[in-house]
Amino acid sequence: MIEVDVRGFSCPIPVVRTKKAIEENPNEPITVLVESAVSKENVSRLAQSKGYSINVEETSDGYRLSLSPPGK
Repeated sequence: MIEVDVRGFSCPIPVVRTKKAIEENPNEPITVLVESAVSKENVSRLAQSKGYSINVEETSDGYRLSLSPPGK
């Protein structure tokens, strides 16, 4: 599984790095770690636009987004 840790970064960095991970690993599940609700929403929007399903888990220091590629 691919993990993108963008805690400590503000947008657009979390979206840019998630997009890069999606493009480089097209059929792999990806975990994205963010710390703000804004980043969570922006990354979720990107993933949905690419057809990914998203599971959001609140953590002590932000959110863990599990992105599953289409058809997985």
